[in-house]
Amino acid sequence: MTKGGMESVEVFTTEGKGRGLKAQKEFLPGDVIFAEPAYAAVVFDSLTHVICHTCFKRQERLHRCAQCKFAYYCDRTCQRAAWLNHKNECSAIKRHGKAPTENIRLAARILWKMEREGSGLSEGCLVSIEELQNHVESFGEDEKKELRADVESFLEFWPPHCQQFGMQLISHIFGVISCNGFTLSDQRGLQAVGVGIFPNLCQANHDCWPNCTVVFNNGNHEAVRSMFHTQMRIELRALNKISPGDELTVSYVDFLSLSEERRKQLKKQYYFDCTCEHCKKQLKDDLMLAVKAGESKPSADTVKEVIQFSKDTLEKINKARMEGQYHEVVKLCRDCLKKQEPVLGDTNIYLLRILSIASEVLSYLQMFEEAADYAKRMVDGYLKIYHPNNAQLGMAVMRAGVTHWHAGLIEAGHGLICKAYAILLITHGPSHPITKDLEVMRVQTEMELRMFQQNEFMYYKMREAALKNQKIQVMPEPSNENAPSLFHKKE
Repeated sequence: MTKGGMESVEVFTTEGKGRGLKAQKEFLPGDVIFAEPAYAAVVFDSLTHVICHTCFKRQERLHRCAQCKFAYYCDRTCQRAAWLNHKNECSAIKRHGKAPTENIRLAARILWKMEREGSGLSEGCLVSIEELQNHVESFGEDEKKELRADVESFLEFWPPHCQQFGMQLISHIFGVISCNGFTLSDQRGLQAVGVGIFPNLCQANHDCWPNCTVVFNNGNHEAVRSMFHTQMRIELRALNKISPGDELTVSYVDFLSLSEERRKQLKKQYYFDCTCEHCKKQLKDDLMLAVKAGESKPSADTVKEVIQFSKDTLEKINKARMEGQYHEVVKLCRDCLKKQEPVLGDTNIYLLRILSIASEVLSYLQMFEEAADYAKRMVDGYLKIYHPNNAQLGMAVMRAGVTHWHAGLIEAGHGLICKAYAILLITHGPSHPITKDLEVMRVQTEMELRMFQQNEFMYYKMREAALKNQKIQVMPEPSNENAPSLFHKKE
């Protein structure tokens, strides 16, 4: 079953898992299996005035729609590209007096598209919106209450002159958004900024150790000639060699959790029991719970006590980060590491979580040498746990490389930046803004490394002079959010 640019994949039905996607030909790591534009997408309520409503890029200055005064765009190009999807929304917002929530806006965009194109298969889609899973029958009482409130708000917002849809279909659309809404990120891939529906992507089943990854590409409207513009889309990319007939899988959750925790999260958010090999055999759980090796192995009680202390500290850290008290975060991390180091192994997830926060916050505070030490230990642990081509691993290695570079540790910095570049070429591709940024850093650090190898004394003299004349680049403020997860699910 193939359609419009989807010739390389096939929908099939699997025992116990429902529909899935299968490769129709061979793919190598980094290959784009398919790219899919959003069926419909909206910016989150909290970011509507700082994110472009067409390409979802974060911009300093945005142009506001003069009609509804709600939608914002990079420029006229993005505004023109949005008009087909914004036209009905624009007049509905004016009529309603204000914009509704992101869920209502997304449901309305889906139904306006169905009104325009009819139900059934859209061009390039393997399945129709009506065929997507909604899991409404699995909703708990709170979710059902939220669904009823959304339907009521939708009916108030939906204009009387538009096609009137049945309650069952409207409820189905909200169920689809709840279970299949895909998280859209800004151009740096660091912050979740919106939610979209991608029917083909929804067919890919979960595996904790997948053979594919999904990257959001904001597209490019900056080219002078519109024929070179590219639209916003998701790309399904191969992480390993994939043979014809292999199932294509993606991970709905971050791998850096114990199998039991991942299974709980998947059951709660996506209503299924994960039966992947890593969960069934609890692979890598021993690494994630590792304790210090050696003659004097810590007692079970000591390990339990340190893990509880780590959990309590992580809660305190979250509170301090929310309040912007970064020196307090550093103190909490140092105290926690002092307790963890004699007891926990170097791949223990509680140790790795503290190392990650400490390195990020210390970099922001420009305490680069201490940050680099923690970042190196974090990366060493991650490399033993993550899939070698994992996007989150690539981002962590990049961050560690930049930290080492800022600390003046040019050899280690360049090595880490090259390693991150190799991973992100596969997970994000050469034209993604993050990969392009990394390529610039790779060239710069290579040049500095050559200078360092030729004359170490002169390198440090020049570096000192450069830092005096030029304010050192400040690292981005640490975010209290985790990296955007694959599917958007309201907690």
